[in-house]
Amino acid sequence: MKMVILDGFTLNPGDQSWKALEALGECQLYPRTSASQVVERSAGFDILITNKVPVSREALSQLPELKYIGVTATGYNIVDVVAARERGVCVTNVPIYGTRSVAQFTFALILELAHHVGAHAVAVSAGEWARCPDFSFWKTPQVELEGRTLGIVGWGRIGRAVGALAAAFGMRVMVATRHSGQSLEGGALSVSLETLFRESDVVTLHCPLTDSTRNLVNRDRLSLMKPGAWLINTSRGPLVDEEALAQALNEARLGAAALDVLAMEPPRADHPLFQARNCFITPHMAWATLAARRRLMDTVVENVRAFLAGEPRNVVNP
Repeated sequence: MKMVILDGFTLNPGDQSWKALEALGECQLYPRTSASQVVERSAGFDILITNKVPVSREALSQLPELKYIGVTATGYNIVDVVAARERGVCVTNVPIYGTRSVAQFTFALILELAHHVGAHAVAVSAGEWARCPDFSFWKTPQVELEGRTLGIVGWGRIGRAVGALAAAFGMRVMVATRHSGQSLEGGALSVSLETLFRESDVVTLHCPLTDSTRNLVNRDRLSLMKPGAWLINTSRGPLVDEEALAQALNEARLGAAALDVLAMEPPRADHPLFQARNCFITPHMAWATLAARRRLMDTVVENVRAFLAGEPRNVVNP
């Protein structure tokens, strides 16, 4: 079968090999593809591989030979899976590959807010320590995590991995569930969403983006948070009302925010959070360790191989 990879650069910027996928059929690789190029570049192909390039109902209607779409990510909202099912096109994703990497990055953001290591390293390089009359200095309050409360929204694989790390730091862990008061694994306590936002020193998001979770962190829930609390998002940008978050930060109703995702990526240059008080943003990189991307590549290959063998796996539109 003929296969096209629409945006291969993010998965493999040059530190991996496409040979295993190329061994499964004729393969056309594009580093990047715009939405307007999808039909042109996918016409005549049986298999389409995409990471973030959208495949709409309109595009699918113009690709009669397409039989399979492989999403090189866990989230698959870029594909109109209903339209694909109607046309008999199998859609698969990669449900597990970056659990440890994303959990690790979540705590990298938390630790950055606790210590601002990067800013202090820059200060030393700029000569501030050499000019300091004392043997030690710090430019921001230094925060110990032990005894503080971490609220986790989303108790899937990543949420549980973050909870285990929090427990190792001596943090109290609360998880938003429908049935509060239960004890969860690792000693975490299940609470209502309102209780979690009200009592947490740090709220971290690890839930999928659905109609019910879009703008989950809105003006009302931000108003519940402690004035010095931190918000962490390594999940999906649209979980957060970004205008409301910027306002809460600028009015000092929230201590800080650290985000690896935004509602629109790449963001516009005048994004309101870029100039917001105590807001730290990284470019959607929590998933991108080489170890995680190798697991991702392996699963993409296995998904295609299973489909060709007539035994598709990780299907999201059965």
